[in-house]
Amino acid sequence: MKRNQLKIAVIGGGSSYTPELIDGLIRYYDQFPVAELYLVDIEQGAEKLRIIGDLAQRMIAASGKPINLHTTMDRREAIRGADFVTTQIRVGMLDARSRDEKIPLSYGLIGQETTGAGGFAKALRTIPVILDICREIEELAPNAFLINFTNPAGIVTEAVSKHTRVKSVGLCNLPISTKMQIAELYEVEERQLFIEMVGINHLNWTTKVVLGGEDVTDDFLHKIAGASGFSMKNIPDLEWDAQFIQSVGALPCAYHRYYYMKDEMFRELNTAFMETGKTRADDVKEVEAELFELYKRPELVTKPPQLEKRGGAYYSEAAVQLMKSIYNDSGDIQVVNVRNGGIIPCLPEDVAIEVNCVIKSDGPHPISLGKELPPQVRGLLQIVKAYEELTVQAAVYGDYNAALQALTLHPLVGDEQLAKSLLQEILVQNAAYLPQFKSREKQESGK
Repeated sequence: MKRNQLKIAVIGGGSSYTPELIDGLIRYYDQFPVAELYLVDIEQGAEKLRIIGDLAQRMIAASGKPINLHTTMDRREAIRGADFVTTQIRVGMLDARSRDEKIPLSYGLIGQETTGAGGFAKALRTIPVILDICREIEELAPNAFLINFTNPAGIVTEAVSKHTRVKSVGLCNLPISTKMQIAELYEVEERQLFIEMVGINHLNWTTKVVLGGEDVTDDFLHKIAGASGFSMKNIPDLEWDAQFIQSVGALPCAYHRYYYMKDEMFRELNTAFMETGKTRADDVKEVEAELFELYKRPELVTKPPQLEKRGGAYYSEAAVQLMKSIYNDSGDIQVVNVRNGGIIPCLPEDVAIEVNCVIKSDGPHPISLGKELPPQVRGLLQIVKAYEELTVQAAVYGDYNAALQALTLHPLVGDEQLAKSLLQEILVQNAAYLPQFKSREKQESGK
C-alpha cells in the first residue's frame, strides 16, 4: 500500500482514547502521512466529539503537520474511500458497561467488561453494530483495512472474519503493554526484546522471551514468580504464585487472574462494590469526566498524563504502529488478532487467535508456532474459544440456545440454571440493543 493522500476514519471519535491516537498520528506522520482524518460518532456522543475535535485540532495545529481534521455524525461520509477504518465504540456507553459488571456480581460471579457474563453481554450488543459498519466498508471502501479496538476484540474479529469480506485486524494494547513491562524489568529498550505470545484476546500466554538474541524465558519466569506486576489499570494486581508460574511454563496475561484466581478476584471486586457501590465502570465515568474537563482547556495541545488512568497506555503505539507497518510493507512482527488458519492446530481454522504476525502491505501473516501447546494451555484455551464461537453465533442470529450454551460453558459461569437466569436478565436489561432477539418464542426455540 502506497498512497500520498491517506484517509483514516475513526468510528467512535468522541472516545476519551482519541487523543492517544492523535498523538501517535502526529509522532509518526513522516512514516504514515495522513491527509484526511475523520472522527465520527453518534448523536449521544455529539458533545464529546465536539470537545475531542477541538483538542485534536489544537494538537495538530501545534505539531505543524498538514492533517485535515473532520468531525461528523455521517458515518458513510467518514468511511467513503478510507484507507483505514478504526473502531473504538461502546454500544450502550458506560451505563451498559456498569450493568455488565453489576449483573454478574449480583449472582455471586465475577463482573468484568470483556470476559464472563459481562463480556458476553457486551459482545451481543456490539457485534451487530460492527457488522453494520462492515457492510458500509464493503460498499464504500472495499480496499480499506478495519483496525478494531472495540472489546471484546477477539470475538468481534471472529465475527467480522466469518460474516464479512472486510480485511480486518483485531488490536489490543495488552501485548504491547506486556512487552514494555518486560523491557522495564530488564532495563532495556523495547526494540531489544522479542516476545512470543500465543492464545486469544485477553487469554494469551507469553511463551518465549528473547533478549539480544538470547532466550531468557526461564530467567524471566523466575524473576516474576511470586511477584505482582504485569497487570493492567483495570485489573487487581494480585501476585502470581511462584510454583504455579513454573508449572504453567509461561506468563499468563493479566486477564488470566479471573480464571486462575477466580475466588480471590471475586472477593476483590465484590468487596469494592459492597463498600463503595461502584464498579470499574463507575470509576471510569469519574476519570472520563475529569479528562473531558481537561480536554476543554484551550491551552491544552498535547494528550494529558491523566489519560493513563483510563487504561489507554500504548494505545496509539499499537494502533499507529500497525497501520504504519501495513502502509510501509514493513515486515516487522506484532501481536494481533487474526484468523487462525491452522496456526494453533487444536482450534478450528476459522476462529480468531492472538499471535505474533509479520505485518505486510496485505495485512498480518501469522507465524507458525512450530510446536503443540501443552495441555495446561490447550485445555483452558479450547473451552474459552468454544464459548466465543457460540457467542458469535448468538450475537449474529439471535440464537437463544447458543447463548445459553455459551454462558453455561464459560468457566466464570459454568452452571446451566445460573446461566439461564443470567441470560434472561441480560436480554431484558439490554433489550434496546438486542433486536436480533425479537421474541421469547424465538429465544426459546433458537430458530
